[in-house]
Amino acid sequence: MIRIIQYPVLFGLVAFTFIAVGPAPTQPAAKYPAIEPVKHQAYTEKVEDKLSFDLVPIPGGTYLMGSPDNEKDRADNEGPQHPVTVKAFWMAKLEITWDEYDVYWENRPKGPPPRPEIAKKPDKLPDAVTSPTPPYDDPTFGYGKKGFPVIAVTHHAAMEYCRWLSQKTGKAYRLPTEAEWEWAARAGTTSDDMTKLDEHAWYEKNSGDMPHQVGKKKPNAWGLHDIHGNVAEWCIDAYKKDFYATLPKDKISIMPFNPPTEDRYPDVVRGGSWNDGPEKCRSAIRRASDKTWLKRDPQRPQSIWWMTDADWVGFRVVRAVEEDERLKGIRSKVTWYSN
Repeated sequence: MIRIIQYPVLFGLVAFTFIAVGPAPTQPAAKYPAIEPVKHQAYTEKVEDKLSFDLVPIPGGTYLMGSPDNEKDRADNEGPQHPVTVKAFWMAKLEITWDEYDVYWENRPKGPPPRPEIAKKPDKLPDAVTSPTPPYDDPTFGYGKKGFPVIAVTHHAAMEYCRWLSQKTGKAYRLPTEAEWEWAARAGTTSDDMTKLDEHAWYEKNSGDMPHQVGKKKPNAWGLHDIHGNVAEWCIDAYKKDFYATLPKDKISIMPFNPPTEDRYPDVVRGGSWNDGPEKCRSAIRRASDKTWLKRDPQRPQSIWWMTDADWVGFRVVRAVEEDERLKGIRSKVTWYSN
């Protein structure tokens, strides 16, 4: 995860020997990770004339997802370990910041929409991209805005941002799957070097009880900053505690993910944050969202956009080199009428 590996670098990535993978009986753990050669390049995505963000190429490959039984601080939902193949993709070098997010919701031509009057449930989801209603309180929690990561936005809000960004740029952006996120966080390693955590992450010990501007800590070996700290990050998957147990251990799963549903909870958050201890800054950590993340929201219905009690959650975006058919056009199914 945060272990520094000194290899020849190409476009911010490590050059590795190709090892062919595919649906086959499980090989010994020593065979993993098997990392494909990098064939795509880093690029910068322009959001507006003076606003852009960088994406780094993440190679495809195969690895053992989850944590071994003997890993320190391991939780039951991190296993059993199982072989997974991930296709090549780009991932944002940094978490999405308020600079980018404000263009989406605050600066739209007609401004943020009002909260709807809950009278009749719509027959179907609107095709148009929707944007957040005004938050109940300061969405930054007073921590800071310029260069700071977006915090306390819901899974639905993060997914709608990806839809908006896709329409604006003409490229298909989305949240990472759990398998993609862990693959990117591990960056070719099989275990986390926690002795380097201070160099790579803002967490409970060094954060001063607040998030920090993005990119101030060292990146991991694949060029990703803050992936183990600062803010925990949404994945596209709906959370299922025993999801790993539904996947085979005797053959490789190709791009596994648990599709999001129309329910508000639970969805998956990965990685550590500014208010977490080191045990939650591991590559395999999995967390589920729940209603307590909005418990101080006095509005009825409570917001589907903002979370009053999750100022440690943010997100970053990915783009597939060749998108999996199941992920094409994926979108949030949540509405104001969702449970």
